[in-house]
Amino acid sequence: MKVVKKKGENGFLQYDVTASTQEVSKALNQASEQFCMQMGIQPVADKTPAQVVSERLGIKDLDQVIAAQAAEMLIPPAIDKQGIVPAFVPDMKANVPLKRGKAYSFTLQVMPKPSYELTDYGPVKFTVQPFEPDEEEIDRQIGLMAKEYMTFVPTEEKPIHKGDSCKLKMECTKDGEPVPGLSFDGRSYTLGEDLMPVGFDEGLDGMVVGETRTFTFEGPGLDDDFNEIMEEYEVTVTLLENQKEIVPVVTDEWIKNNVPMYKDVADMREKIGKEVNTERKKYYDDYVRNTAAAKLADRFDGKISDEVYEGAMRDETRTLRQQVAASGQSWEDFVEQQGGEQQVSMVMMMTMRRNLAQGYALDAYYRHHNLSYTEDDLNEACFQINPRDPKFARKQMEKNGLGYALREAAERLRACKHLVETADITVAEQ
Repeated sequence: MKVVKKKGENGFLQYDVTASTQEVSKALNQASEQFCMQMGIQPVADKTPAQVVSERLGIKDLDQVIAAQAAEMLIPPAIDKQGIVPAFVPDMKANVPLKRGKAYSFTLQVMPKPSYELTDYGPVKFTVQPFEPDEEEIDRQIGLMAKEYMTFVPTEEKPIHKGDSCKLKMECTKDGEPVPGLSFDGRSYTLGEDLMPVGFDEGLDGMVVGETRTFTFEGPGLDDDFNEIMEEYEVTVTLLENQKEIVPVVTDEWIKNNVPMYKDVADMREKIGKEVNTERKKYYDDYVRNTAAAKLADRFDGKISDEVYEGAMRDETRTLRQQVAASGQSWEDFVEQQGGEQQVSMVMMMTMRRNLAQGYALDAYYRHHNLSYTEDDLNEACFQINPRDPKFARKQMEKNGLGYALREAAERLRACKHLVETADITVAEQ
């Protein structure tokens, strides 16, 4: 990508950009994949997205439909190549439409992100709610572990239904051949725990001790190409005994005899709690840092230009519309649910003012204290962007030329961490 810097006006920088034919094709391919994802169209082996879209939706020229979206994908790499951070994503101006197989030239008017100073760079002071471990999830995990050691004992005879345990004798065949693992002389089983297909449990429902039933049910299998299919199984079952589950009580003595990797109940709760609450603690840390950043933003008294506000609002509106569309909801329905266009605009403006002030305050704090972000900060910033797959988020941002946005996020995260490390924090009573 060739980028030529020219003199701009009113605080803007002008860049004349030329994307190569390969870069144009790459952008069109990415936009094609994104279009298919938005339309719920799965990729097909040996077929391009354009071919699949033509067959499914009747669109003969997919490139024409996604040209504008593909062109926008060329903006971030052009900015990143200059090593600057824009105040907002600029619009592009081009004389000809983007077409596959041809270079694409366009112009960007870029407003660099402004710098501000704060009235005070000392420690912030604030109060936060205490971190609360997820005790219910810890109890559930311990309960599941104890259930692995449960035993079954005979109980009163009665017809069996969902939730009841019993002892079964069973012979199972498929296409006349015995099914390994599903033929036995006696095994305990509990109805309704999804250990077997629903049709199997329905066949057992209402049986009494000594009764034998033969029935069929559908269960998963694989065809010759290893695709999952549903197959029919025939089974003959005899109910030998009504049973009830006996789950052991987790005590220090039980732990010593069965799970000696823990010292006692307290040690078990502590270690399981660390695993259970790892992600929960990440969200709590974000809460504390956001509180610190909000306090720091109180020291911001700079004037944000109308151009920055308007550009940032365009970015925010574009992002929000994409999120609404991805949820399967129309923009009109979303606006109506939020109380109308005026209400949505007012909330967005208030949120934008707060976010801009907070971001610029963190930038100033980062510069003043000569901080440097780390690789861990980059990865943690990606977790905030995509908690489910932070590695994928980083890969996509770097691939799409959004390295400047990722670096900005890491710098602000480092500033937040430093704020918290030096802050005067009071933890409220529970």
